[in-house]
Amino acid sequence: MASLGLVSSAASSSVLRAPEAAGLTVRQADLRTSIRPTVAEIDLGALCRNLARVRAIVGPKVAIYGVVKADAYGHGAVAVAGVLAPLVDALAVSLVEEGLELRGAGLTCPILVLGAYYGHTHSEVLEECLTPVIYDIGELQRFGSAPRRRRPKRGQSETTGELQQRWPVHVKIDTGMNRLGIQPGALPAFLELVARYPHLELTGVCTHFASADLQRATATREQIARFQRCLQAAAARGMVPQVVHAANSAAAVRFPEARYRAIRPGLALYGAMPSAVVARPELEPVLALRTKIMALHEVAAGQGVSYGGLWRPARKARVATLPIGYADGYPRHIRGAEVLIRGRRAPVVGAVCMDMMMVDVSRVPGASLGDLVTLIGRDDRAAITVDQIAHWADTASYEILCGISKRVPRIYLTSEADSRP
Repeated sequence: MASLGLVSSAASSSVLRAPEAAGLTVRQADLRTSIRPTVAEIDLGALCRNLARVRAIVGPKVAIYGVVKADAYGHGAVAVAGVLAPLVDALAVSLVEEGLELRGAGLTCPILVLGAYYGHTHSEVLEECLTPVIYDIGELQRFGSAPRRRRPKRGQSETTGELQQRWPVHVKIDTGMNRLGIQPGALPAFLELVARYPHLELTGVCTHFASADLQRATATREQIARFQRCLQAAAARGMVPQVVHAANSAAAVRFPEARYRAIRPGLALYGAMPSAVVARPELEPVLALRTKIMALHEVAAGQGVSYGGLWRPARKARVATLPIGYADGYPRHIRGAEVLIRGRRAPVVGAVCMDMMMVDVSRVPGASLGDLVTLIGRDDRAAITVDQIAHWADTASYEILCGISKRVPRIYLTSEADSRP
């Protein structure tokens, strides 16, 4: 795959001993890794293989809109989008700013803005050829009255810039999420108003499922039925969209009838699923979170560790300090968590600090300064998944991935084995 050209980095070789040993090659490195060893490793080969698995599930006739919102779920939007763009039918973001970031990085593929607050950016959205999802009549009117001049192509003057004749837009219908969207009863009035803006072309209709990952399927099937009635009502008025999309990762694998002409996988691309109900064990985690031991000390029985002395060992313990904390995205309120050191599990002890955290290495023979520590990922035969972290923190895997902060460098890797879909 041409987009996965490999570039090794001597600056990060000391940090990335574990991925190199696992048959991974550094594609892009961050100079910050020569200062602090805390890094998030992103395996772009696994990303491509997950996409191929999603395609195999839904079949070749269903378009895929790869969701890269929230900085590609914490994986790095520009890098991930650059890999996905030639392999998917479109990319999807949530915010206008996210779409503009990708355009600024040189991506020219179709980009759908799923749920943005558009503010006063309606002209910019159109001029940058972002496809807006419109969720109320007021937004439709604002897009309808926005200036319609396309920015000149490179090398053209302002006076020779071409006019865009029709701008594609999608409409979101609220079928039960009760967050954003046109109410089904208001759809006829919306369609009539669209006809007053001949420069806008309603090319897509979509909805969003609230409960596709829950055990009971009743709510989702009710949403599908409501959505189907809306599509029929639109068709009765002569409106047959080019694309219909409703399914997120959970719905795409669980409800074939909800795949329509396109799906919007997000979490599945990154190797996770939102619940055990829709688990797909063949998906590969794309992100690993690692650091190194920065300090070791003996703690006497009964002495408190970290803020508030929440953990006190029953007997003398050997405690390691790690240079990662909740400011990096490791949850402060986590309980019962473990990390991997030398292929063994070591419990997280005491309150997680802003910049550091402590683990009990009493049962890790030979634990030493500079040892590699895996917080998410694999170490030898042991592994810690993002779902386990989410369970220990009593939250969702989405929050864990999206919460890994910008101050953690992303290191982009690709498997030595063929990573093509």
